[in-house]
Amino acid sequence: MSHNTFGHLFRVTTWGESHGPALGCVVDGCPPGIALTEADIQPWLDRRRPGQGKFVTQRQEPDAVRILSGVFQDAATDARSGGQVTTGTPISMIIDNIDQRSRDYSEIATAFRPGHADYAYFAKYGVRDYRGGGRQSARETAARVAAGAIARKILAGVTIRGAVVQIGPYAVDPAKIDFSVTGDNPFWAPDPDIVPIWEDHLEKIRKSGSSTGAIVAVEATGVPAGWGAPIYGKLDAELAAACMSINAAKGVEIGAGFAAAALSGEENADEMRMGADGPLFLSNSAGGILGGISTGQPVTARVAFKPTSSILSLRRSVNEAGEEIDLRTKGRHDPCVGLRAVPVVEAMTACVLADAWLRHRAQTGGGAHAPGAI
Repeated sequence: MSHNTFGHLFRVTTWGESHGPALGCVVDGCPPGIALTEADIQPWLDRRRPGQGKFVTQRQEPDAVRILSGVFQDAATDARSGGQVTTGTPISMIIDNIDQRSRDYSEIATAFRPGHADYAYFAKYGVRDYRGGGRQSARETAARVAAGAIARKILAGVTIRGAVVQIGPYAVDPAKIDFSVTGDNPFWAPDPDIVPIWEDHLEKIRKSGSSTGAIVAVEATGVPAGWGAPIYGKLDAELAAACMSINAAKGVEIGAGFAAAALSGEENADEMRMGADGPLFLSNSAGGILGGISTGQPVTARVAFKPTSSILSLRRSVNEAGEEIDLRTKGRHDPCVGLRAVPVVEAMTACVLADAWLRHRAQTGGGAHAPGAI
């Protein structure tokens, strides 16, 4: 696979740079006959869009998506599905860049921002697009969200919800997490009691020109038992890889994650009893995945995002000439990139699950084999 493409049967290739004329993606492997228009994709992009509050970048991008290929509408299609549907061919989507301000980056054209991918890109390619980070920019994630919207259309019966559960040192009490309230505040918080604490913290961070990290949690319910594969095709490994590919992600946990290291075998084991429709798990330390295969439990993960690298504080660095410099980064940046990461984590989860479902169907016909399995 190319380093710009992920997935197996449901494949996504993204393209474009932060300050180029446009960015977008090509989704290949989507089954035919699925109703799809721009209106199915735009609401998910609107959730990720910048400029929607003082605690995110003020870059004003409408992120209006256009579908260029892979869908068709005619009289026969209308009769079958009531509208435009996928054809089974590659779906190409484009999102124009409207509010680039490349002059903000002229002072770092030959300088390497500490904590950013500037140096690593230059060391590999010998050239880099310094305008907004080019291909390194989190702007690329808009294309992932568009692809995730299509993946969700494939995943009938699966609900994917994300939330910010920690900003800086301030974490939500796990017992108080309620994904249904994340849309009621600008922080994707699953607990309204944490909102004023985060707001105070972010206001101090923003005014100082610094940044802070965050943790995003995601939960996928309705995933039946049997998706994924053992050994090298593990569902949790592919989910972790997909989430780690998101800009600024530095860690992924599945289920109990690193906390499992402190548990006893009795505490970590997800005990079972038999229910009317199959096994009932009494806990979910495994995050809905055992041996790389889904169990029917909610699939859960947490993704840690580092603080935004572009900050106003002077930091020691070097430039392309090998000279030592002191550097501050001007421009419009998120003081906490995790605030806009929730739709991206959801989208990557959707793409992984859609791919897992198509591969499961191809290998087994889509049936479940355990007694009483859903």
